[in-house]
Amino acid sequence: SSGCIHRSPPTQHLRPPRSHASAMGRRPARCYRYAHGKPYPKSRFCRGVPDPKIRIYDCGKKKIPCDDFPAAAHMVCDENQQVTSECLEAARIATNKYMITNAGRDFFHIRIRPHPYHVLRINKTLSCAGADRLSTGMRGAFGK
Repeated sequence: SSGCIHRSPPTQHLRPPRSHASAMGRRPARCYRYAHGKPYPKSRFCRGVPDPKIRIYDCGKKKIPCDDFPAAAHMVCDENQQVTSECLEAARIATNKYMITNAGRDFFHIRIRPHPYHVLRINKTLSCAGADRLSTGMRGAFGK
């Protein structure tokens, strides 16, 4: 006992230690914004691709056709660029929530037209110390 008072640091700001698998994050969308080369669909030659995140393409009052509503809105992109399935799912959730709160559950019909057929090879990156020794290059490039 040297007479010093040892206090432990406050635990409210400390995070649990991360494993290397959870430290891998997705690259920003700007890395995959434009298509280079030919389309890359899922086929018998391109196997092991994870399923798209978007599952529901129609929301709202699905029994009433879209033509029976008094107004229609279309979201159109001016550029030819790639959109991920996560982006389509986020847009569907946001518009569905907005329309339910402002119009009501039975007064709209949302239809997502594009389907994510083009496979994006997202190479996840490690952002921790010693990441250059742990990365696998393009070996598991389909988001795994």
